[in-house]
Amino acid sequence: MNRVHIKTYGCQMNERDSESVAAGLRARGYAVVDSEADADIVLLNTCSVRDQAEQKAIGKAWELGREDARRAKPRRMLGILGCMAQNRGADLLDRLPDLDLIVGTQKIHRVPDFLDALIAQNRALGPKPATLIDLDAEAGSQNAIRDHGPDRKISAFVSVMQGCDMKCAYCIVPKTRGAERARPMGDIVREVESLAASGTREVTLLGQIVNRYGAREFPVVDGKSPFVQLLERIHAIPGIARIRYTSPHPVAFRDDLAAAHRDLEKLCPQINLPLQAGSDRVLRAMNRAYTVDGYRRIVRKLREARPDLWISSDIIVGFPGETDEDFGQTRAMFEEVGFDMAYVFKYSVRSGTPAEPEGDPVPESVKEERNRVLLELLEKQSLRRHRELVGTDQEILVEGRARKGEGMLEGRTPGGRKTHFAGPERLVGELVRVRITGATVTALSGEVVVAE
Repeated sequence: MNRVHIKTYGCQMNERDSESVAAGLRARGYAVVDSEADADIVLLNTCSVRDQAEQKAIGKAWELGREDARRAKPRRMLGILGCMAQNRGADLLDRLPDLDLIVGTQKIHRVPDFLDALIAQNRALGPKPATLIDLDAEAGSQNAIRDHGPDRKISAFVSVMQGCDMKCAYCIVPKTRGAERARPMGDIVREVESLAASGTREVTLLGQIVNRYGAREFPVVDGKSPFVQLLERIHAIPGIARIRYTSPHPVAFRDDLAAAHRDLEKLCPQINLPLQAGSDRVLRAMNRAYTVDGYRRIVRKLREARPDLWISSDIIVGFPGETDEDFGQTRAMFEEVGFDMAYVFKYSVRSGTPAEPEGDPVPESVKEERNRVLLELLEKQSLRRHRELVGTDQEILVEGRARKGEGMLEGRTPGGRKTHFAGPERLVGELVRVRITGATVTALSGEVVVAE
């Protein structure tokens, strides 16, 4: 009963949580397996940001709990972790009565202890034990997501904080992740130093509102926020070649962060800066606490600091009360900024959010059309920007073998664009100059430039 499969839904923070859970399980003697068919225990680490994400996880749990699946593996255990567990709690048992484990976001690092307890009860071979549920908050839980897997990682996620104090009307995250809590700066630096010693070349710093890192815990020094101080300390770590972060909030964006993009060579010219809507009226209804013009000023400062910057964004279409005029303003802003990538979502009601009483008045067909319009624009903008790179030399951090193509490698530009090219496996983990020869909407292709 020690083979565990972890399936992750949602954001990079969930991916990082799952990795840390897997590391803790391995340390306890469990085997983490790639296939649910091989597993004695299946853990679903879930997302609640959108209803679709919850429904996917519930569908998978229902599939694993079907009578025929239970007959095939009568002692297999099934657990739901993370945001959906925190949001729905014991109510999940109404639809999924066979769940063995429900663990919220602040207790996810306790999963090895919970599984040990459940296995001990299972060994008695008596009646099925009651579902183990733990949704309680835990002081210091933000410091528990620090362990990494045994394999060398060219690029690694590093969690720097947990929780969110913003009150965006559509967002469930403050409910599922709790209040903002920052990890000590020294602990983060030591984690990155350890990653660098094991061969990691790139780190991505994670936080719900990452540029608010340490706003409660640490002082501003020489006009620099705690987040910029953290960037500077990581920038000084030998072996780390690239630094990324996600996702900042416009309301917490300061000039010192724009200056960091100018001054810190390792800080990649890439940012995901959520806009959510291009209408001031909708932004007020969303409680986003900035204006379209304020967002425009941030973009201007960033591009002045790094003219080669690549900007992606998050957009919601169909928020309650969004009119055709509002959407037209969002579309215009989408084109004006020229986002290179974007995550476009159709609004869905989340229980417990300020917007829940508004319902979902925008028809699904209207949301579908607005979603389609923005995705078509995105394709054009992404392809145009990619084509501008054809004929240029780009420094690529080689991440590994490409999924397709004999002898092909895969890596990313400083701007985060996926690039494929032929080369020997010894280049994995290296920074390689590649001349871009082709471009599609989603990726680049090229050839290694050999020094004369």
